[in-house]
Amino acid sequence: MTDIDPQEYIDDMARKRGYVLDYHKVMAKQDFPVLQAANHMVSAAYLDQRTLDRKTKELIFIVSLTVMRASKGHIQSHIRVALDLGLTPTEILEAIEIALPEAGIVAFQTGFEAWREVVGADGIEPTVAVHEGGSGSGE
Repeated sequence: MTDIDPQEYIDDMARKRGYVLDYHKVMAKQDFPVLQAANHMVSAAYLDQRTLDRKTKELIFIVSLTVMRASKGHIQSHIRVALDLGLTPTEILEAIEIALPEAGIVAFQTGFEAWREVVGADGIEPTVAVHEGGSGSGE
């Protein structure tokens, strides 16, 4: 596209987004023009200030990634940015819970586990004998 240095570009992406994903790093080296094209679309829809503020966009991103069952790391990158922007763990959890009625418990658990690890949330252990269920079956 232009004579922009890929290293400078990926550094600028990290500053603007607050994160970069592994595919961003590899594409910067392997197919820089496609990374630039994809990033321009993301900038227009997500990073550029328009009507919605960045906090709202982060919550939408977290929920949409949860519903799409994106990788835990991808969801966590947006949770961390949301926290950096001043959203509370409870606000983020409430947004993730929106996935329950629309996408079901399995999709919800993807986002929930990402959130739990980032914020360090713990639970209440039963005091009766029980089989360990991992992240649960939704029952």
